Amino acid sequence: MKIREEFLSYNKPCFGQEELDGVVESLKSGWWSKGPKVLEFEKRFAEYVGVKHAIALNSCTAGLFLGLQVLGVGPGDEVITTPMTFCASSNTIVHCGATPVFADVDPETGLIDPKEIEKKITPRTKGIVPVHYAGRACDMDAINAIAKKHGLFVLEDAAHAVYTTYENGNMVGNCDNIAAFSFYATKNLATGEGGMITTNDDALYEKLQVLSLHGMSKGAWNRFSAAGSWKYDVVEAGFKYNMTDMAAALGLAQLDRLQEMQNKREEFAAVYNQAFADVKGISVLPDGPWGRNAWHLYMIKIERNGLAISRDKFIRLLNEEYKIGTGVHYIPVPLHPFYRINYGTRQGDYPNAERLYSQIISIPLNPSLTREDVDYVCEAVREIAQRFSK
Repeated sequence: MKIREEFLSYNKPCFGQEELDGVVESLKSGWWSKGPKVLEFEKRFAEYVGVKHAIALNSCTAGLFLGLQVLGVGPGDEVITTPMTFCASSNTIVHCGATPVFADVDPETGLIDPKEIEKKITPRTKGIVPVHYAGRACDMDAINAIAKKHGLFVLEDAAHAVYTTYENGNMVGNCDNIAAFSFYATKNLATGEGGMITTNDDALYEKLQVLSLHGMSKGAWNRFSAAGSWKYDVVEAGFKYNMTDMAAALGLAQLDRLQEMQNKREEFAAVYNQAFADVKGISVLPDGPWGRNAWHLYMIKIERNGLAISRDKFIRLLNEEYKIGTGVHYIPVPLHPFYRINYGTRQGDYPNAERLYSQIISIPLNPSLTREDVDYVCEAVREIAQRFSK
């Protein structure tokens, strides 16, 4: 095959004139921090998800931390989460003074296994942080049942799950729990940096709203607008986690284009599925197993019983020989030095997550790609697999 001249980026932001116009409008308005665009984005995102309340933040990490705070997590508590995630899911537990406890994943889907959650519950367990991995929903019926049985909270890490639905067809985030979304530059809906927390619980919403902006009873946009007042009360020792109007302008434009962008993701995922269906030594993560897949990530698995090549060498060939960017999602959190040293985690503790990690490669999947780009990736993967077929 002919090798492309330009490196194919693993993930490139997708934007058009709508995003440019929205940001320029915000710049000209004078609202450079939290203002009317943020409030509009919160309202429209809540309507999109079908939830009562949404609060726009500067990151999903902020949302996870705030959620843990309002749910009362502190020293002496344990919170169960998955090892197959980015470190923010567990770092925020650590920031609260609590102990992250990892429950292994389903070996096929990479989603946290409810049966493994049950095994990890102790008298110190306070809650569960499931992660909707790669754009697919966890088994929330089972997880919520476990939480109810043991009197635990559930805080959903929905960083990958804009557009994802649960088994019942409801959007992820339409929950009585708290869900935290990410709008990082690589996400399906992107604002560069940013996030959103959603809930149907009125009391939790009031607490989250106050804590997200210094613990003030009124936001800055209220104080400095014509209809506002200079007077405010600090009712909690809160945090500076609000979104800016410029980021919200990007978010509003992206929300308008989300279905269009999702159509591209679904189209390209279908091309990949067909291209790799008959390739010896290559398998893919299942679509589902329930609900709608947001296709945040597309991962192939290198089956060593079919290929005489390691996952790492496969990545090197894609990157160096074929000029294709890739990712690995993720190095299991318990394998990182901080968790080994401070929590005594060891290799072999989470065999399903560790095996999956040793096999997976995330290949380009985003709406900025062309069909020619996707066909090129397919051809490269197939060529390498044929070269090293056993």
